[in-house]
Amino acid sequence: MSSPPLRQRYPEHFGSLNPLRLRLLALALGMAGLFVFGLVQLDFSLQRIINGMSRLGDIVVLMLPPDPGWGPTFLAYLVAMGETVAIAFLGTLVAALLAFPLGFLAARNTSVHTFVLLFARRSCDTLRSIDMLVWALIWINVVGLGPFAGVLAIICADIGSFGKLFSEAIETADRKAVEGIMSTGGNRLQQIRFGILPQVLPVMLSQVLYFFESNTRSATIIGIIGAGGIGLILSEQIRTMEFQPLAFVIILVLLTVMLIDLLSAKLRHAIIGQATH
Repeated sequence: MSSPPLRQRYPEHFGSLNPLRLRLLALALGMAGLFVFGLVQLDFSLQRIINGMSRLGDIVVLMLPPDPGWGPTFLAYLVAMGETVAIAFLGTLVAALLAFPLGFLAARNTSVHTFVLLFARRSCDTLRSIDMLVWALIWINVVGLGPFAGVLAIICADIGSFGKLFSEAIETADRKAVEGIMSTGGNRLQQIRFGILPQVLPVMLSQVLYFFESNTRSATIIGIIGAGGIGLILSEQIRTMEFQPLAFVIILVLLTVMLIDLLSAKLRHAIIGQATH
């Protein structure tokens, strides 16, 4: 005896569109319409991409072989690269230190008052909503060109991100450790110090290391607009079409980021490994 058709076995899947299905269908159609509108509005063209690939090939040929410019030029590249790493390191470190108390104020289980909680969260949202490139443009106009503006841009952009990540880590901390300290008569500060902080500190350190690696790339970008570091050299070489030195600087940036990524990954694994023992 054959089984009944699918429509009879699962009538709920073949019935009329319910409100949930209508909303999902409307959402899918809206996204498809937005995608098509974007293609038309932005003048997307496969032909232009294909034509541009030949030009890209010509530029790659002009970049070979990379020219390190031995002597004072090579030393200037290394100094600028070190400046970029220093911008990323100082900006990330200061942002993490400032966001550390902000994270506790923005977490539901450690904030001192509802008003403080809302103010801390909205402050993080405001700082995070402004891109680092915009912060760099603002600080360049305030303090002038140079690495100091780059450090301030990273600080402002990362405080909001760190505050949100830190508060989320604090909110997901296990309550059992806090309850154990409460049972021994510990006050609120001791509950945070001995119950929550040991749980979330490895996570925070891991996030800081990841942001340091990411900010090294970002410091290169904001350097192009005048915030110091290797980005200023990149901008000058692109403007003057010095493609062979440009190729070497790009390789130098890639190697630096790869090295920092490798070291950060080892440190993160060491921190997480110690926290689990």
